[in-house]
Amino acid sequence: MKRLFRILNPLLILSLMMGTMPLAVQAQPSQLVSTQSALDAVQIDAERERIGHLLARADVREQLVNHGVELNEVEARVAALSDREVQQMAEQLDNMPAGANGVVGALLTVFIILLVTDLLGLTHVFPFTR
Repeated sequence: MKRLFRILNPLLILSLMMGTMPLAVQAQPSQLVSTQSALDAVQIDAERERIGHLLARADVREQLVNHGVELNEVEARVAALSDREVQQMAEQLDNMPAGANGVVGALLTVFIILLVTDLLGLTHVFPFTR
């Protein structure tokens, strides 16, 4: 038993000393990621996905084929877009009218406002409201 303790004691002491000594090679701290850059990365991924869904629509694909554009080439170019180009494309998609001309919507809005004011008796524009 004494023989076991003679061998075991120095090993335990050595292991305790090695555990308390600082390591010479430590992992370098990585660069901190700001909240804004993390949000930007998530937003860019969402915009890429939105563009992908737009290109997956059957009517969009049909128009691309009608204009003589190959679908494989479009998908490759969209995949190769930089983050800034994805943002610009998403902004352009947001600013485009959705299916209707802006003038038609403005005229319809004016018509509805005039109709309501005519029904309330504030104006006399339409003879069919009397």
